[in-house]
Amino acid sequence: MAKVKITETVLRDAHQSLIATRMRLEDMLPIIDKLDDIGYHSLEAWGGATFDACLRFLNEDPWHRLRAIKAKAKKTPLQMLLRGQNLLGYKHYADDVVEYFVQKAVANGMDIIRIFDALNDPRNIETAIKACKKEGGHAQATVCYTTSPVHSLDLFVADAKRLESMGADSICIKDMAGLLLPYAAYDLVKAIREAVNIPLALHSHYTSGTASLTYLKAIEAGITSVDCAISPMSMGTSQPPTESLVASLQGTEYDTGLDLAKLSEIAEYFRPLREEYIKSGLLDQKVLGVDVNALIYQVPGGMLSNLVSQLKQSNAADKYEEVLKEVPRVREDFGYPPLVTPTSQIVGTQAVLNVLMGERYKMVPKESKALVKGEYGKTPAPIPAEITKLILGDEQPITCRPADLIAPELEATRAKMKEYQQQDEDVLSYALLPQVAEAYFKLRRDGFPEPEKPAEKKDDAAIAAVIAGAVAALGEEDNTQYNIKSIRPASVSPWVLSGRLRL
Repeated sequence: MAKVKITETVLRDAHQSLIATRMRLEDMLPIIDKLDDIGYHSLEAWGGATFDACLRFLNEDPWHRLRAIKAKAKKTPLQMLLRGQNLLGYKHYADDVVEYFVQKAVANGMDIIRIFDALNDPRNIETAIKACKKEGGHAQATVCYTTSPVHSLDLFVADAKRLESMGADSICIKDMAGLLLPYAAYDLVKAIREAVNIPLALHSHYTSGTASLTYLKAIEAGITSVDCAISPMSMGTSQPPTESLVASLQGTEYDTGLDLAKLSEIAEYFRPLREEYIKSGLLDQKVLGVDVNALIYQVPGGMLSNLVSQLKQSNAADKYEEVLKEVPRVREDFGYPPLVTPTSQIVGTQAVLNVLMGERYKMVPKESKALVKGEYGKTPAPIPAEITKLILGDEQPITCRPADLIAPELEATRAKMKEYQQQDEDVLSYALLPQVAEAYFKLRRDGFPEPEKPAEKKDDAAIAAVIAGAVAALGEEDNTQYNIKSIRPASVSPWVLSGRLRL
């Protein structure tokens, strides 16, 4: 049995999960030399929500962040998370944008691109996989894990075999809600390991309190690598702690070979940063606990905390249990999608609306309609005809690959933002997040304000601005329908609820 490899997530998913993706590049750069010297399988350092957060909150160019990290991480491969045809934005993009984005990501230093689709629809990741391989990158395709009446061992194995046949260099089992339990993990890894001939990674979150146990059983079943976070930025909605797993495997056939003393030095660096985040309110210690509701309702931990926040702002905190019970009902109505961006937001929003309106599907956001129509891809189970009729009326669902309906858009985007362009990559920032990128470009031109240190927790107005920007990125001119003014004036929408979304 080969030694187990570890992907370190502290530069991306750990801080995305715990502090809403607010770690600054200046806090990363001093420790990258030591991170690079550990011997990790990879450093996850980009993608997910980092792209948006850099531009929207931190006044950083995400492309500069990638180049700066690559310049210091000379030995360890860099890794990123990519939402397939969604890239790092909030909708599907044309193939020419996807291809150019992947080209530029690799050119700027990305080595491993983990590519996933919220519905496990392989049509939504095929363009990104082909582009990654064309550019010489490592294409890691993903099986999003969830539980439902239609998700079975056979289905996940079939998904993995399909991804291998599409040219994936490796496969990741992505347990974004911490639902994968130890013995189920053993069976799943063993079954996929026997069906494919490429490396197999496992990604989970500590939300339900079982992830370390799950990793151990997955290791026994033959997993190639696992995602961990250095201890000060681990646990809760983040990943299992790196040092604990390394220590647990020492002297066994699975020994990682990593040096605990060196890992301790890295932990010492992040420990005072963690204290700063707690002091500023950016790190709410509630997210460090175990939330068994993740297992009961199959809802990611970040989604749970956001539901609480939204209901409080609506003076409807007493509706929490009712909303939690409505989430799996909406999920069933919508074809049992895994709850990960963007489906977690869509299902959560619809559940809140169904409860607050007192009538199911009386108010249906356009994202719900798009999901039912097939604009996000094929759902794991067919959507019941009565739900389709209720939400779409006489409109017919689409059956083709959603991106086939999107005309090339790269050149038109370049023309729209040419006055701001200072580097080739700027056109991609604008393509993904036009309003956010334009605001950043103007600040870059006119001069940035002095950064806050550490980044302060955003108030309701700032959160509302996030939602307005995200809605605009989805093509909506305003966020009236998301404010639900008829129910709760000036309240904040559950759509794109915060940075603590499981990705």
